[in-house]
Amino acid sequence: MRTAFVFIGAAMAEIIGCFAFWAWLRLGKPAWILIPGIASLLLFAYLLTLVESEAAGRAYATYGGIYIAMSVLWLWLAEGFRPDRWDIAGAAICLVGAAVIIAGPR
Repeated sequence: MRTAFVFIGAAMAEIIGCFAFWAWLRLGKPAWILIPGIASLLLFAYLLTLVESEAAGRAYATYGGIYIAMSVLWLWLAEGFRPDRWDIAGAAICLVGAAVIIAGPR
């Protein structure tokens, strides 16, 4: 359960950090917005080190699926675009893949 919270926190930190750059470069927001954005990206990198996995690559691969699902949620809640059925289906497929990678018997 802790691992799921770490992945969700890492995804939110990365999305927020990257969105700061998007807001600055694409939405004309002031450059100071990059300061919390960079801090958020540092938090993202740190959080991924807390994942309970013996291999970084496996943790990163699993994270990718979580990141995609959280990005679709961000699309809806932060940007105001309602995800369509293809967004939902794609995110669901990614979550299944992430579960297979992290929880598969070894």
